[in-house]
Amino acid sequence: MDLSGSSAVVTGGGSGLGAATAEALAQAGAKVVVLDLDGAKATAVANRIGGVAVAGDVAEEAPVIAAVEAAEALGPLRVAVACAGIAPAARVAGRSGPHDLALFERVVRVNLVGTFNLLRVAAARMTTNGPLADGERGLVVCTASIAAFEGQIGQAAYAASKGGVVGLTLPAARELARFGVRVVTIAPGLIHTPLMDTLTPEAREALSRQPLFPQRLGRPTEFGALVLAIAANPLLNGETIRLDGALRLPPA
Repeated sequence: MDLSGSSAVVTGGGSGLGAATAEALAQAGAKVVVLDLDGAKATAVANRIGGVAVAGDVAEEAPVIAAVEAAEALGPLRVAVACAGIAPAARVAGRSGPHDLALFERVVRVNLVGTFNLLRVAAARMTTNGPLADGERGLVVCTASIAAFEGQIGQAAYAASKGGVVGLTLPAARELARFGVRVVTIAPGLIHTPLMDTLTPEAREALSRQPLFPQRLGRPTEFGALVLAIAANPLLNGETIRLDGALRLPPA
């Protein structure tokens, strides 16, 4: 897919994977709308790449609709990438009692409902696009995690929410195929996002030894590069792609 003259929406675009993806899409010629709960961060990224910022919660209808409409004003919406997510840790049955139900609901709301919210709004708009040479009209890239397959102790909510994203991928791709809209999910492993900077250097070093090769933390730019590779290859559809250096998470 040639992104020149098209538009894109990236949720969670104010930092980490989202910011790197927004930058990659802009470098490929797309006009990018950056949606983030933190409006200041969204604005900073949008200013850097010549895009547009929208502040809001990905699980709410109005901000996502606003982001899609802002993108359409810049050009046909061809790519939407759902990067917004949270990952609080809590045990199902811990020393202080059962897992907080409100926390579980919040994780699912941001990670799964927020992803579906972008998917439904963006895909509906993409179906109205004129087809490209091969009949393609658009691409939605979702973000899961390898925790969807090997969730660790304390990751029940996170793993469940990301497992939901994986489960959403194929049925959505099947439904949207007749419109020429693809749905692909990326399941990252250990990526050096701002969350990693809250750890001690020793903890980061220990984590960096877990992938088989390359034996280091992944880079957000590598996630952005994979988004571009997916956009370039129309045969990629209905699949979840691991981006993890052959890492398989242990129980804890």
